[in-house]
Amino acid sequence: MNNEMTYEQAINRLEQIVAILEKNEATLDESLKLFEEGTRLSAFCSNMLKQAQTKITEINKE
Repeated sequence: MNNEMTYEQAINRLEQIVAILEKNEATLDESLKLFEEGTRLSAFCSNMLKQAQTKITEINKE
């Protein structure tokens, strides 16, 4: 995963992965790779949201 990926780009890619997997046309190997990528993207998005929440909390304290 590109370290310069934005939250929005990661969400868009997650949506693409979900759409591909929902079609149920990928092979097992492809599905596993997509699932693994989706897991990494989900963790990335979660981390970005936590960072934003921390920043908002810090701003509100000022």
